[in-house]
Amino acid sequence: MDLAAIFKSASCSVNLKARNKEGVIESLAALAVRSGTTGTASEKAIAVALSEREAQGSTGFGDEIAIPHARVTGLKVFLVFIAHAPKGVDFDSLDKKKVKLFFVILGPEERPSEHVQILAAISRSLSGTTLKKELLTAGTAEIMAESFMRHSGEKHDDTPTRKQKMKLLVLILYLEEFIYHILEYFLEEGIEGATILDSSGMGQYISNIPLFATFIGFMNEQKNRSNIILATIPADREDEIIKGIEAITGDLDKKQGAMLMTLDIGVWKGTMKMM
Repeated sequence: MDLAAIFKSASCSVNLKARNKEGVIESLAALAVRSGTTGTASEKAIAVALSEREAQGSTGFGDEIAIPHARVTGLKVFLVFIAHAPKGVDFDSLDKKKVKLFFVILGPEERPSEHVQILAAISRSLSGTTLKKELLTAGTAEIMAESFMRHSGEKHDDTPTRKQKMKLLVLILYLEEFIYHILEYFLEEGIEGATILDSSGMGQYISNIPLFATFIGFMNEQKNRSNIILATIPADREDEIIKGIEAITGDLDKKQGAMLMTLDIGVWKGTMKMM
């Protein structure tokens, strides 16, 4: 997904003045129409779609940030923009804090997989970066757009096909904290399906052997349990994807707690896509 093509600075705002959740939704719908890419989707239709999504659960996930998103009837292309409410607005966030930054995603009804991919890309852009601070101090929509695109980086729109050479990626993790970050990275990179298996390290069994039992106590118990992630990846992106994983786990040749391998796939049919 090329975020640069769908991010519209014309819809961004550095001074959103709405005072409540309903006002925010109406203002965001008005900003969306300003992009000139909403086609037959009216301002009212966009507001209704955003409201219906919020009724399912607040998109305010905390830390003064919300990601309102909706699939809108009549919308033919994706639209992403940001709005800053300097005084903050009560948006029913999980941490009860007022929201100051709104990342808005609007897209066609029939393209849910791409919608999830954009959500993941935005979430990762906010993780471990100075993006939030830069957006809160941005004086113009243009500066806001530049900061967002710089932190988002280049995204890929490579969809695996049956003719494309694929590899099976096997990732064994003893540290559960990595799983969600890696799956989020997969979604961002267009790897839309993976299988996760619960597994056991050999320490769990060795500790049951009387000869070794007294020596295993010093081992970290979390290393007795592990998870195995299986995913198919394009062979020509193998090195790039491994680097992306190691950006999360650290250099796997220098750390314990994770192991990665890839295997050539002779024949593959079907898909593990979620949707």
